[in-house]
Amino acid sequence: MKITVVGGGIAGLSTAWALTKRGHETTLVEQGTIPNPLSASGDHHRIIRRAYPAGTYAGAVTEAFGAWEEMWADIGARHYDPRGFLCLSRDPGDEAEEFLDGLKQGGFPFEMLDAAEAARRYPFIDPATVRYGYFSGEGGVLHCRRIAADLAGWLQANGANLRDNSRVASVDAAAGEVTLGSGEKLVGDRVVVAAGAWVTRLFPQLAATLATYRTAVAYLDPPADLKPAWDVAPVILDIGGRVDGYIIPASGGGLKFGSGMHKQATDDADRDREPRPGEGADILKWFSPPMARIGEYRVREVVTCAYTFTADERFFAVEQGKALIVSACSGHGYKFGASVGRRVAQAAESGDTPALLAWLRQEA
Repeated sequence: MKITVVGGGIAGLSTAWALTKRGHETTLVEQGTIPNPLSASGDHHRIIRRAYPAGTYAGAVTEAFGAWEEMWADIGARHYDPRGFLCLSRDPGDEAEEFLDGLKQGGFPFEMLDAAEAARRYPFIDPATVRYGYFSGEGGVLHCRRIAADLAGWLQANGANLRDNSRVASVDAAAGEVTLGSGEKLVGDRVVVAAGAWVTRLFPQLAATLATYRTAVAYLDPPADLKPAWDVAPVILDIGGRVDGYIIPASGGGLKFGSGMHKQATDDADRDREPRPGEGADILKWFSPPMARIGEYRVREVVTCAYTFTADERFFAVEQGKALIVSACSGHGYKFGASVGRRVAQAAESGDTPALLAWLRQEA
C-alpha cells in the first residue's frame, strides 16, 4: 500500500519504520526538523520503566522492551541507558505506592529501601521526608534525539520518503489525501496521523476528546558535592506525594526535573512556548520535599513541551475514512513508541482499528 504518515515524533517515526519493514510505500511528513525540539518527543531523554498501577500498562512494557530491541538491531545502535528506576513514597496511597502494588501484582523484581538507606545510597534525598523507597533495575533512560536521528537515517536508507520541514495544511480522510502548506497534495491508500499536540488543528472535532496542555521541565546543575551521586543515579520515577514529580539524570542530556503539576491547558500547541521568567524556580518548588538542599540547584535551562491528554490519560485511536488517527499519550507514551509503531502499522495494513484501540488502552 501507499501510506502517508503525518508527524515525525516517536509514534510517527516508529509507524513509518514498521510500515517500511512490511514493504509499504511510506512517506513521512514532519512540519519541522527531525528531531523537532518542539515535539512531545523532541527532548533529550525519556523514562522507560516497569512500574504502573495494577491493571494498567505494566504488561505492555514487556512488548515495549522487545520492540526497542528490534529497533536497535535495525538502526545499529542501542540508545538506551538501563540504569534502573527509583520511587519514593511520602504519603499513604500516593502514586509511588500504586506503582509498588503494580510491581507486586506483575511479579516484577524490586528492592525495598527504608528512608535511611535511600538517603545513604542517594545523598540528594532528605530521609526525614520519605516513608520508604524502592529500586528496580528494569528501566532507565531512552535517548530521544539520537533515536529520532537514527530512525530518520534508517528510513531514508530503506526507501521511505522523508519530508521534513513540510507543514500539513489539511487531511482529507475520505480521499486519503494530505495537502501540504505549499499546496502540494499527497494521495495514498491510507493516512496515519500521529501529529501529537497539533492533531486538533487538523481534526478540530477531536478537541472534545483530546485536551492540549503546555508544560515545561527544568535542566539543572546540582551542588558540586552531589554531582557524583547524580551521575550514577537511577531515574527517579516518582518523588511521592501528589506532585507527580520525576527526575532524569544527565544521561544523553542534562539533569532534568519535571512535574505533572506544572501544566496548563491551551488551545494552541505553538502558543507560549518560550520559558517564562522564573519558571525554573516554579518547577523546583515541587521537589522540596523530598529532595535535600533544593535551593542550591542552579537552573541551566527551561524547555517547554505540548501534550494531548484524554480524560482517563490513556492512548486514543480513531478511524475516519482512509485515515487512522493516533494520539493522547498523556505524557507516558514515549516508552511505548516502538511497540505503538508496530501495532499502528499492523492496523493500517489490516484495518482492524478496534483491536489496535483495545491494545492501546490495555483493555482485556
